[in-house]
Amino acid sequence: MEWIEFPSLSRETLRDIRVTLDDGFKEFTRAYGETLEAMLEPLKIFLIWLEDLLISSPWIIILAVIVAAVYAGSRNWKIALGTFLALVAIGIFGMWEDTMRTIAMVTVCTITAIVLGIPIGIAMSRSDRLQAIITPILDLMQTMPSFVYLIPVVMIFGLGKVPGVIAVVIYAIPPMIRLTNLGIRLVDKDVLEAADAFGSSNWQKLKDVQLPLALPTIMAGINQCIMMSLAMVVVASMIGVRGLGQPVLQAINNQYFTLGVMNGLAIVAIAIIFDRASQAYGKRLQKHSEVIHG
Repeated sequence: MEWIEFPSLSRETLRDIRVTLDDGFKEFTRAYGETLEAMLEPLKIFLIWLEDLLISSPWIIILAVIVAAVYAGSRNWKIALGTFLALVAIGIFGMWEDTMRTIAMVTVCTITAIVLGIPIGIAMSRSDRLQAIITPILDLMQTMPSFVYLIPVVMIFGLGKVPGVIAVVIYAIPPMIRLTNLGIRLVDKDVLEAADAFGSSNWQKLKDVQLPLALPTIMAGINQCIMMSLAMVVVASMIGVRGLGQPVLQAINNQYFTLGVMNGLAIVAIAIIFDRASQAYGKRLQKHSEVIHG
């Protein structure tokens, strides 16, 4: 039985297409690379400042602040105690500095994702056409292998903190956008009609009705954003992002089992702390919202 060969472009044609696209992107980086770096300089300054603050401050103060913040958000002494024990264990095993670098990176990436993601999610909730355009882009961002994000950002910015932040934000922002859009769209139509009856403007409806009611769903988006940022830490260490990811990468390259497990468990501990605290805070917001609007 003869098989019909699948029609495809010749190798020369494919090579020419790849070379053309690569050359075009290289020209773009030469023309606009410095401008983009200057635009992101404040983000770099903020990350360096936060990292230096967490590392240079006395560990006992940072420990107390983090535990207090976790308790204030969760109002759960078990979560606060678990946070205290996990951070003490991290310090005892000599991973405090790398952990502070990772917390600083995740904090900056999460804030950046929130600042960018919530407005995009709000815009999507107001326009079905915009949602139809942005949803495939989000699908692409979530299914694209994370290593692929590193190629364009390294070509533009080189190695260091800024390309790491950009790669992490691109990887982590889709759930922030999706859940903001979903939360606003799920607001009860009767509540919106009541707001219209009282003469509320679009801005007043958004600020006083839609966002407060959608806040538990938005908090779920923030939770997912944090988890995905932590998941990207090890990958981002390949382009010079310091933190818990670099020892894990070193352990992989040199087959250091104990080093990899210890730093991996530290990442897991930070992920659990963020996850439990943000989930507890989201549940508190939901109960508060049900009391007010129930």
